[in-house]
Amino acid sequence: MHITELKIAGFKSFVDPVSVPIHAGLTGVVGPNGCGKSNVLESLRWVMGASSARAMRGGEMDDLIFSGSSTRPARETAEVVMVLDNSDRRAPPQFNDIDTLEVMRRLKRGAGSTYKLNGRTVRGKDIQLLFADASTGANSPALVRQGQISEMINSKPQNRRRILEEAAGISGLNSRRHEAELKLKSAEQNLERLTEVSVEVERQLGSLKRQAAKARKYQRLSDEIRGLDALLAHRRWESARTALEDAKTRIETLRGDVERLAIEDAVAERQMLETREALDPLRLAEVEAAGKVGQAKIALTRLENDRKNAAQAVDRLKQDITRLEGDLSREQGLLSDATATRDRLIADLARLPADDPEAFAREEDHLK
Repeated sequence: MHITELKIAGFKSFVDPVSVPIHAGLTGVVGPNGCGKSNVLESLRWVMGASSARAMRGGEMDDLIFSGSSTRPARETAEVVMVLDNSDRRAPPQFNDIDTLEVMRRLKRGAGSTYKLNGRTVRGKDIQLLFADASTGANSPALVRQGQISEMINSKPQNRRRILEEAAGISGLNSRRHEAELKLKSAEQNLERLTEVSVEVERQLGSLKRQAAKARKYQRLSDEIRGLDALLAHRRWESARTALEDAKTRIETLRGDVERLAIEDAVAERQMLETREALDPLRLAEVEAAGKVGQAKIALTRLENDRKNAAQAVDRLKQDITRLEGDLSREQGLLSDATATRDRLIADLARLPADDPEAFAREEDHLK
């Protein structure tokens, strides 16, 4: 299993899709400093499952996406596809029937990266095991990056051992052993947890037994209550049936009473009609009497008004009489005074000498 092609798009300086064919034998990439040679190697390590952004000269994973330039906008995704020749059938069993494998890793800004193997989404650990079985990987010493030669010379025994294991082709077994140890440790933790759970389950089992006993007692009491409810319902049904029979008997009695009363009502209705016919003349007489009474009331009202008018006239005449009597008394007094004055004047005239008898006689007549 060896690499035949590398496709890069949006990764670091590769803003446009680039395909790098890798033929059998020696394939070299030549160029000046800063042209992106190291980016090709880092894309290989990245698609193989590298998880450290600093190891690829970045602060975080999003720094691996093309960040734009003065003439090109930034990309939102970075994608690297590695095409593998699987004619020697060293791939995992589920992919070992295919001659060509395509490993793809896609990074979306702010959303993380995903792996796909021949179009099917897989875990990053599956990709790392795939390359570990082929004695390579993202951290393989076969991928020599800048400064790695001095690191290998000054490496610790553990790192040298890793190089020897990879050269011997057992790095994949060590990875699987490490994964198996992790699974065994997880299984031990699960067993401990299972023991705790079993103790808790036993404790709950005792509680459930008590609850089951209460449930059986509840079921027994429920059956007894159900039987008593059924007996009570039967008694109520018998009582209701007896009441129904009594009601039917009473209904028959009441039906006879209704028929009898209906006959009596018909007789009373006929008598009422006869009485109503006999009352018609009386009603006419009543109407005539009411007319006469109305007329009498009108005449009475008129006479009452005349009486009131006459009483008012009598009062007015009495007042006039009283006023006239007062006037008469006053006039009589005046007459008495006038008579006395006349007599006095006559006497005075009599005492006067009579120069002109005729004038005196006229004066005397005048005074009379």
